[in-house]
Amino acid sequence: MKYITLCITLLFCTAFSGFCQQKNAATRLNDSTILTSDSVALYLKVSGRGAPCIFVHGGPGAWSRSFEAMGGNSLEKHLTMYYYDQRGCGRSQSASGNDYSLNRMIEDIENIRLLSGAPQVYVMGHSFGGILAFKYAEKYPAHVKGLILLNATLYINNSLLAQVEFMNQLLGEHIVVKNRDSVLSSFLAAKALLTKKQLDYKILSDNKATVETLESIDNAPRNYSFAKQAFGIPAYFADFTKETANLRVPVLVIAGTADHNIGPDHYKLFHFPRQQTKIITGGHVLYYEKNRAFTETVVGFMNQRSAH
Repeated sequence: MKYITLCITLLFCTAFSGFCQQKNAATRLNDSTILTSDSVALYLKVSGRGAPCIFVHGGPGAWSRSFEAMGGNSLEKHLTMYYYDQRGCGRSQSASGNDYSLNRMIEDIENIRLLSGAPQVYVMGHSFGGILAFKYAEKYPAHVKGLILLNATLYINNSLLAQVEFMNQLLGEHIVVKNRDSVLSSFLAAKALLTKKQLDYKILSDNKATVETLESIDNAPRNYSFAKQAFGIPAYFADFTKETANLRVPVLVIAGTADHNIGPDHYKLFHFPRQQTKIITGGHVLYYEKNRAFTETVVGFMNQRSAH
């Protein structure tokens, strides 16, 4: 599944004892697994010091391992990072009854927040994870100290369209998107041509070695159940950018100048009232490619929140 999952991919005890009694809280099975309120075992690793930050990985169908291993753990000096694999992803269990609804995915984040024991957390969404992180903040704004959107999409079709346009440029082709609201078939056609020319890594980064490092981690055996279901769930294809003007929590948007997975201009569709935007030279894997700039940007945002 080399590159394909990554390119369709748009695409963490004291407090525990008190919160586990709440009706909708998860329970901890061991040091790396929790049981959600609907009895799905999720992989969860907690590491670092400082305010809690729940990392929401991309996909649909990726996992948290590559972010942690490729530089995301640099944040552990400043934040307590909660790395979890979404249900049906990575090291987590598949959902019983194939419940991968948007609301259920949001409740998994809330289950983790409850286990943290913190009334407020930072929530960081990468790539497709931006949708889950944003919708969590929209449903539970009082529990969000800050929302961080890292190379994140809030409208999958717009990001797929940007990918098709970029691939046409690389290939010298003109694959037409007949229906801008349903671009997946056009994306797959362009992607097949790009793979044939061994240029598919450019969707994620101009540096092939970066993508090979990512692949070396992501090619491990893991659960893909959510990936198999997600593209059949219409809710994930909604244009969530239209809702951004209504969210009043502090938001940090980090975008890459050459992020052709999400689209380098996708962030311009966001209109959060309390938004800060940081543009970093690089692609979709800024936490690895430009780790220092990424870390400093997140820590600066966090320090601003702490000062209030």
